[in-house]
Amino acid sequence: MNIWNDLARHHAATASRPLLALFDDPARASGFSIEACDFLLDYSKTGIDAEARALLLLLAETAGVEARRKAMFTGAAINETEGRAVLHTALRNMQGRLVVAGQEVLAETRATHARLVTFARDLREGRFRGQGGVITDVVNIGIGGSDLGPAMATLALAPYHTGPRCHFVSNVDGAQVADVLRPLDPETTLVIVASKTFTTIETMTNAAAARAWMAAKVADPAAQFAAVSSDLVRTAAFGIAPERVFGFADWVGGRYSVWGPVGLPLMLAIGPAHFEAFLAGAAEMDAHFRAAPLARNLPVLLALVGVWHNQICGYATRAVLPYEQRLSRLPAYLQQLEMESNGKRVAMDGSDLPRHSGPIVWGEPGTNGQHAFFQLLHQGTRIVPCEFLLAAEGHEPELDHQHLLLVANCLAQSEALMRGRSLAEATRLMQASGLSGDECDRQARHRVFPGNRPSTTLLYPRLTPHVLGGILALYEHRVFCEGVILGINSFDQWGVELGKELALALAPVLAGTDAGGGKDASTLALANRIRAIRDH
Repeated sequence: MNIWNDLARHHAATASRPLLALFDDPARASGFSIEACDFLLDYSKTGIDAEARALLLLLAETAGVEARRKAMFTGAAINETEGRAVLHTALRNMQGRLVVAGQEVLAETRATHARLVTFARDLREGRFRGQGGVITDVVNIGIGGSDLGPAMATLALAPYHTGPRCHFVSNVDGAQVADVLRPLDPETTLVIVASKTFTTIETMTNAAAARAWMAAKVADPAAQFAAVSSDLVRTAAFGIAPERVFGFADWVGGRYSVWGPVGLPLMLAIGPAHFEAFLAGAAEMDAHFRAAPLARNLPVLLALVGVWHNQICGYATRAVLPYEQRLSRLPAYLQQLEMESNGKRVAMDGSDLPRHSGPIVWGEPGTNGQHAFFQLLHQGTRIVPCEFLLAAEGHEPELDHQHLLLVANCLAQSEALMRGRSLAEATRLMQASGLSGDECDRQARHRVFPGNRPSTTLLYPRLTPHVLGGILALYEHRVFCEGVILGINSFDQWGVELGKELALALAPVLAGTDAGGGKDASTLALANRIRAIRDH
């Protein structure tokens, strides 16, 4: 039995069926929704029917999702190309024990968490101060997971900010670090340098710029630096005292690291209690993922929807559309989480994949997107599955009427994507406006919506720290499940290495100390032109 082939045949047999026809079954909405951990996932507006779901669940079962899940949570080295365990979930596990390779893992993570809490309280309560007074601003310097996670979460939880203002620098483009630092006071600013090895070139270049900025006004700039790093030698050489260095193990990947020391700026902004609620929301999703049967498991079902759309239907992209302005950085965060994890071309054993791997992930918050790219979503020639995220309530009771307008827009968009508008309906609209004949027909055709555009909706009560933790853990486990089903390693990222190596080799070419032998003609010509412009 080849489940992939069975799914392909089923899709071919049902592809012409209107999504709206599925709702002839009065139990469609409830039967293709799932509730857990304060979330409702509605996937009824997709082409998945009972037979497709049964085949998808069988695919997950035969791929070994349950066994691989157990291996991950118990510390097996499931990152096989690097020989590492995958234990970011340990960072939010505040109960029990976990022994890996003879080491009690949770004791170490909890000790680090306690140090983070102490430092956060000392800073927030004024015991740790800048050389000009109480710390008013925090600048986090990182890149990739060391930036996207805390930057996204800090923005998302703005209603809970009671600490210093937090700013984020990631790009090696000097414009960003200059723009962030310019309005700040060096005497009341803490700089956090987040790099596990303390060698990431973009991060260390920006860290050097921040230190020079601070040294122009502060007698001991290193005293106002902290580090998220596992290399105490390099952090000491930079001048950062060991009590302000917070490390994490190699079984925590960068894009999975916001739960630990990488989340320090978030903890400083919202306080340890809210940060622990953030961890608790993720831990609750972990417990659900571990215990719920596949058919009632939120991450598993979300993953199967993704597999159906990408590998079976052939839809190459996925739009993440939070109807929540404070989640405006979530699509970028998920872009890294999904595309760095599952953007692979070979299976775990090194053989070529027999089918496409992960989709292209993109998106923006609603309602802004409706006035930008939704035209393509509704009437373009390519189908883009949409994933809506929506809170039932906002944080501003005095603006509740605006939140209800936001909710109405979200629900209307998913309905419109599914329902569409036929030529007959469009023609009646044009006739009602007074048009007739060929002009009526021409105008009507411009107003046809094909419909049958699939979407899911993830509904939650309100965006709290607990809920945000659950959302991020849900997507982490979704990525894991998709990776297992595709037979790939979701926890390495060799694809980022080649460009780094070539960039280092180009530095002396741009400096004029290397002729660039072996470089292709295009790259060498561009480098020479840049040198000529700079030397002019």
